[in-house]
Amino acid sequence: MAVRTYTVTGMTCSHCVNSVTEEVGRIPGVTGVEVDLTSGAVTVTSDQPVEDTAVAAAVDEAGYELAR
Repeated sequence: MAVRTYTVTGMTCSHCVNSVTEEVGRIPGVTGVEVDLTSGAVTVTSDQPVEDTAVAAAVDEAGYELAR
């Protein structure tokens, strides 16, 4: 099992959290997504390696950005 934490910018409400959780959760291999609205931390658990670019694309699809 792999666990990675990212920082997402631009989230302001529970709808934002739900959108990011849903999009990141669609990535093949992802088994869990936890989002902390206050800090912007998104913790992704997977049963196989997940590319950072896939997470960035999912976050972008939700309407937000990964902090660089």
